[in-house]
Amino acid sequence: MTLATPVLPLTIPERLALADRRDGLVTFIDGDDAQPVRWSELLQDARGTAADLAARGVGPGSHVALLGPTTRDLVTTIAASWLAGATVVVLPLPMRMSSIEEFVEQTRRRILGADTALLVVDPELAPFLEAQPGDPLTLGYDDLRGDPAAYVAPAPDPEALAILQFTSGSTSDPKGVMLPHRTVLANVDAIAEALVLDPEVDVAVSWLPLYHDMGLVGILTSAMVRGVDLVLAGPQTFMASPARWVGWLSTYGGTITAGPNFSWVLAARALKRLDGLDLSPLRVALNGAEPVDPATVANLVEAGARHGLRAGAVFPAFGMAEVAIAGTFPAPMSGLRVDAVDQRVLETERYAAPVDQGADGSKAFARLGTAVPGLEIRVVDPDSGAVRQDREVGELQIRGTSVMTGYYRRPDATAAAFDGDWFRTGDLAYLIDGELVLCGRIKDVIIVAGRNVFPEDVERSVAEVEGVRAGNVIAFGVEGRRREGVVVVAEARSDDLAAVRGFVHACVRDVTGLAADDVVLVLPGTLPKTSSGKVQRSLCRDRYLGEELQPA
Repeated sequence: MTLATPVLPLTIPERLALADRRDGLVTFIDGDDAQPVRWSELLQDARGTAADLAARGVGPGSHVALLGPTTRDLVTTIAASWLAGATVVVLPLPMRMSSIEEFVEQTRRRILGADTALLVVDPELAPFLEAQPGDPLTLGYDDLRGDPAAYVAPAPDPEALAILQFTSGSTSDPKGVMLPHRTVLANVDAIAEALVLDPEVDVAVSWLPLYHDMGLVGILTSAMVRGVDLVLAGPQTFMASPARWVGWLSTYGGTITAGPNFSWVLAARALKRLDGLDLSPLRVALNGAEPVDPATVANLVEAGARHGLRAGAVFPAFGMAEVAIAGTFPAPMSGLRVDAVDQRVLETERYAAPVDQGADGSKAFARLGTAVPGLEIRVVDPDSGAVRQDREVGELQIRGTSVMTGYYRRPDATAAAFDGDWFRTGDLAYLIDGELVLCGRIKDVIIVAGRNVFPEDVERSVAEVEGVRAGNVIAFGVEGRRREGVVVVAEARSDDLAAVRGFVHACVRDVTGLAADDVVLVLPGTLPKTSSGKVQRSLCRDRYLGEELQPA
């Protein structure tokens, strides 16, 4: 007789009650300090906080906004908000801001736009947010120390909003993605199935910000609802010393970790100069949140080999806030696999004609696996909506169990985002036997003389020019009198700006066969980026056209 798979509850509080029985360990990292805590202990504290929230009238239908770095208090309050039946809104802590005024303005806009009932602020950030008329009640963590025995669980509602996740704003103004409990858990379950997650064996290690879907849903929620051992640091700790990341993986026997492409560049540099590491337990080194660069992966694998890093552990994947996080995953331990195509045919005919890797005129893309359980993907013509065949480039669309219900209080944006029950991602892509290959964002493609020039190609190449800060280059198109032209804006770290500008011009010509219409070198730290570190091409273009960039 075949035993039926048990049906798991569809709300996060019910799942937390199940995970409590396993009693895994979460270790909070702050600089060189480590604070291990049992999940059961943290959840007991969360029940006390939830009781206090309920006594203040916070419950089902309430939105709790949280502002603070990654700490035990922040994680406890996230769990407490769910236990109280409220919706969690984790506010971004942008990694770079031109001014504190801009940070405050963006934060207040999100707080009010989310209809926040209660704002919980870390004491370090409280001085920056002076109360104004119309602001919600603002408290600190110490104001919410209730009695766990007083906690009463609200009636479970799988359709209630668990998370209001703001998009990164890389191509537009941030929008509030609505994710009910059933949607979040559908994706968390899909991740567990696709990764063959074993709570008795796996150890997750993360420094990803909890205001980003990869950190909040992909790592924290996935670990919390299963009691998986988790080593958790903040992005500031990682950025202060990127070598710590691989150190944590070695010290704690990390089996699962994740980061954007740029972080793996930093990890590879650390691996080349460090000794005595053991990365052999690592089986999922997820590379996502920005385009996966095959050269970065190859460099990582080479640098990590002497530390026991297995090439198959590299895990290029696709995800986005509108599907909670995970969209497509490759098979575990399959490593990076690339698809080499004819770049001229791709740019002129939007067809991914296969060629030998490394051949003249070839371009290599990472293969990002198939849709995770519960999701379907397809590629359609952006203009006609006709479904495209294998290797025909079009817009990626997704439907299934973990697709958002819409954008909060944005019926216009919600309607525009869907084609029936298919979500329009805005990404250019093609399929190979159901496996996804991403080419770029539709809005970002530069059309020059009938060719589709992908800005990532220009940015990646210019980043290697001596005097240019790697990861701090933006390319975009501008309308000229006769055609669209290519503009490159790059942060410079050189005294000889004229030479750098000349090298960038030559680089653009080598990559695209076209002359750049303009090359602008700006001061370090001034390129617009999202809170998750993605370059904001549309905002940079607007600032360029408005002559608002700060020249070096």
